[in-house]
Amino acid sequence: MSPDELIRRVDERACLDFLSAMARHPSHSQTPGERKLAEFMAESMTRMGLEAELSPVEGERVNAIGRWRGTGGGKSLMFNGHVDTNPVTEGWTVDPYGGLVDDKFIYGIGVSNMKAGDAAYFCAVKTLKDAGVRLKGDVILTFVVGELQGGVGTLAFIRQGLRADYFINAEPTDLQALTMHAAAFTFIIELVGDTRHLSKREEAVDAIMAACDLIPRLNAMTFSGAPSEEHRAINRCHVGVVHGALGKELAEWRPPQVADFVKIKGSCRYAPGQTEAQVVADMRAVLADLEARIPGLKTKLIPEHQVGRPMMPTFEVRRDSPIVLAVNRAYEKVRGVPQPTGAIRPPGYYGTDAAHLQHAAGMEGIVCGPGGRYNTMPDERVDIPDFLDMVRIYMLAMLEICEQA
Repeated sequence: MSPDELIRRVDERACLDFLSAMARHPSHSQTPGERKLAEFMAESMTRMGLEAELSPVEGERVNAIGRWRGTGGGKSLMFNGHVDTNPVTEGWTVDPYGGLVDDKFIYGIGVSNMKAGDAAYFCAVKTLKDAGVRLKGDVILTFVVGELQGGVGTLAFIRQGLRADYFINAEPTDLQALTMHAAAFTFIIELVGDTRHLSKREEAVDAIMAACDLIPRLNAMTFSGAPSEEHRAINRCHVGVVHGALGKELAEWRPPQVADFVKIKGSCRYAPGQTEAQVVADMRAVLADLEARIPGLKTKLIPEHQVGRPMMPTFEVRRDSPIVLAVNRAYEKVRGVPQPTGAIRPPGYYGTDAAHLQHAAGMEGIVCGPGGRYNTMPDERVDIPDFLDMVRIYMLAMLEICEQA
């Protein structure tokens, strides 16, 4: 059966029904619901005829792993995605667990990040199997937990020895081919001034005014050592928390006094080829300039790492990698136009398990998935055509990488 015939066999209603079923499982990260969804995925893979198992992560957490065995002689391809989601926020106008489908979208918490990607590669395999296709190489489906804790689920199956020749991570990129993304780290900055009563504020060193000077400079930063302008394009610094008042206890009951202490917390993104040490040095240079312009001000930068949790490193793959070219060709066949490829923004600022698959497992792959533009917001949703086209693109990528037997 030709690739054209196979992609016409996609059962659109069945694909949407399966994604709706996933959306109806509340699977907030680090709750019992994520295990129930992993069990549902394992059961669904078993019914499809795949070898499926629940593999341990930590505590009661498990990944669902499936393998479609090939006949031999082809390259293997792993699909990777997480089933844990963020909690529901305020502002929803539809049931976040309803799996609602209308004429444009499918809705639900975690549909964009990233149950649509999970469902797309499940449905791609099911379509091929239902058509009687056999592949030479294995296809491995991984539905992991703990991506939102730094990728603990993916790192668990890597430690257990699971590998493939290539991978596709299905994080939401709006079907664009993400070949590079940044690493992240968080930081704390403390600004210490010198308080006075407002009647003598000219004699004070106002930590809040210093913060007002500093924050736009931090938010505008890019960092040293970027190998190219494309790498520099995914540099970013952002301040997300600011507290200012009196003393390190941040006493707020005495507003007539000039604040002498501000605590700032934020996050930075830097590209492959750059290092956290370079980022810290650049930030310290900005703080030294601030101290020079505001006599008496003292600053302190504290890089912060979450204890017991992995950090998401950078990710990069060559644009001429076989997996990139396979996905590019599949996209163009389905959509009739070249696929946007590179350090696409905003996905280039994300962290993904692709970084662990590259660095910890030594695998070569790409990030490409449905969803993104309505990600992590009230009424989270995915465009129906994007989801269904992703199923078709994944099918074609499997046919090229793993080869029909």
